[in-house]
Amino acid sequence: MSAQLDLIPRYRRMTAADLDAVISIEDAIYPHPWTRGNFSDSLAAGYHCWIVECGGEICGYSVVMIAAGEAHLLNLSVAAPWQRRGIGREALNFALKLARDHGAEKVLLEVRPSNGAAIALYASAGFAEIAKRRSYYPAGDSREDAIVLELTL
Repeated sequence: MSAQLDLIPRYRRMTAADLDAVISIEDAIYPHPWTRGNFSDSLAAGYHCWIVECGGEICGYSVVMIAAGEAHLLNLSVAAPWQRRGIGREALNFALKLARDHGAEKVLLEVRPSNGAAIALYASAGFAEIAKRRSYYPAGDSREDAIVLELTL
């Protein structure tokens, strides 16, 4: 297999054995990362937790909750060395297909106003702002609002 083909993202279900690697990525890219408990709870709840692998290593992951015709994208993250290579877009497309395949009619998510790259990604995929959640995210000694985005599938 060529080195280029080996860099094509591959998807597999996240397991508890992946949590050390996932937490390592999460801690490296976010000032207020999800905890091991957040991921463990998502796995235990049966949420759609997926690993993205590139070149034999974990380069990203997603967590999607799907119920009652709606999907909620809870986490979509790409490891720092793999950012700006289209993996976030690829992982988002995978999550959207997953939502469609499981009967969701729309996808919701929250994003920090300070996360310009994520906002641009979601806007380019057709997400639109529908609300703001005041003081949703921790931000140092204060809180940051969340922008609520929605995409009709």
